[in-house]
Parts: sequence; structure tokens; C-alpha cells
Amino acid sequence: MSLLIVFVDDDPGIRLSVSDYLEMSGYMVMTAKNGQEALDLVEAYQPHLLVTDIVMPKMDGYELVRRVRQRPEFRLLPVIFLTARTNTEERIRAYGLGCDFYLAKPFDIKELGAMIRNLLDRSRVIQDSLLREQVSTLPGEQDENTAISTITCKLTKREQQVLELLTHGQKNGEIGLHLHLSPRTVEKYVTSLLRKTCTNNRVELVRFAMENRMVE
Repeated sequence: MSLLIVFVDDDPGIRLSVSDYLEMSGYMVMTAKNGQEALDLVEAYQPHLLVTDIVMPKMDGYELVRRVRQRPEFRLLPVIFLTARTNTEERIRAYGLGCDFYLAKPFDIKELGAMIRNLLDRSRVIQDSLLREQVSTLPGEQDENTAISTITCKLTKREQQVLELLTHGQKNGEIGLHLHLSPRTVEKYVTSLLRKTCTNNRVELVRFAMENRMVE
């Protein structure tokens, strides 16, 4: 499945150029123009990585990352600050809040891409290790697939609606028509469902949902 990145910047030109580059690199991208919008996206979709500016309206990048790090499920979320603020005090503050990389504007988009690949590769190793530990501590003589299927998933109302329609064999276009969503938006919900259920494709997702009585 495609990895999901939330990219936050109040400059529409930067949002467009970075999101286009990342999508061409094979990632799924959700954009926000301020910290509050980004926080809503992070909570709803649980992305694999967050890239954020610092100076933004409504909620700045520092407050965004502070609130993200308050949530236990986002303690390991990779974070990159992409900002025009380059002095040492700003960098120290950013790293103190838990960012992984700090890239100053103007920036080379290929360097940003390299940072993202590095963080996502590292995150995958960490998550795999944590998942193996979680599976090994589950009771009973279970194989890995059975053990993983017992992990509880918290879905949003919209994710639950998409999941219900997936189990009835509907495709993205059909789900979109039913829920008044674009096929691309439906795909983002499907990606979030795959991530939350630790499944690799729609067949596994539907089987997981039925075995765990997540759908009626």
C-alpha cells in the first residue's frame, strides 16, 4: 500500500509543488494550510509521516507537533520541520518538541525526498519490531496472522462506512457515489484502514473485518 504523508504549509505554491513531487515518488499526500487542519488530518487518517512549516495561521508548527506528541499513538510519528526559521534557538526548540529533521527554506526538494525515505525506512523497522513484540506477548498458541487479527482498531465514522461498503464488494467509484466522495478520497480512507488493521490489500482487509466482527 502507498505510504501516507501529511504536508502542512500556508504557501499554496509550496503545497502544490511538494505534494506533486511526493505523489510522483509514489506516496499518498494530504495537504493542510495551517496547524489545526493538519491536526485534524493526523487524528483522522494516522499518516506515516508529517512535514510541517512553523509560521502558519490559527496554529503554528510548534503547537501542532506539541499536540501530536501528546497522543500516545503518535509518539513515533516521523516529523520534519520545513521552515524559513534557521537560527540555532529555533532548531533547539524544534528538536526539543520531537522533530526528526529540520530543513531550512529555500530547500532542495530532492533533499526533502531523501529525508522522507530515510525516516520512513527507519519507521518501518521500528514498527515491525514493535509488532513482533506485541504478537509475542499475546496469549495462546496462535500463529502470527491469527495473533495480529486480535488487535483492536479504532475507526472514524467515515472509515467505518467505507469498510462496510468494501465488504459488500464495492469499488472506489461506487463507494464515492454512495458517500458523495471522490475516488481519490475513498482511496485515502482505504489506505488508512489498511494501516490501522496491519493488512496489505483489500482482500486481507475484508477478511480481517469479518473475522473480527467489525462489520454487520
